[in-house]
Amino acid sequence: MTIHQVRALAMRLPRTTEALVRDRVKFRVGRIVYLAFSRDEDRMGFAFPKEEREALVRSEPDKFLMPRASDLRYHWVVVRLDAIDETEMREIVLDAWRMVVPKRVAAEFEGQADSPPPRSHHPSMEPPISRGRARSSRSA
Repeated sequence: MTIHQVRALAMRLPRTTEALVRDRVKFRVGRIVYLAFSRDEDRMGFAFPKEEREALVRSEPDKFLMPRASDLRYHWVVVRLDAIDETEMREIVLDAWRMVVPKRVAAEFEGQADSPPPRSHHPSMEPPISRGRARSSRSA
């Protein structure tokens, strides 16, 4: 794959802009970068859940690389462009973009109806609301 093929897809995605930063092409939504190319354009960094990246790199080490040490704190991984085909490129680009845009924007782009499920008028019929970690009860 080439940067030109990636650009053709990325620039069709809502809210995407292209920037040149320190001689590196980057694609962003707002200020958040979701794709960045190496200066020689043979590798592409992309947004990816950091808790899953070690498994991804281990599964295909000839294709995926860990980000450099200074980028380990970010949700980021790197792919060798010559190791992926068009289908994989599309999946990588779309998944990275989905990580940085509001869900509504992604749903609209993908042609999905973004309507919430009908809500019940009776409180006992409402699903429980998850509020993150369970709170412990303390005795007074």
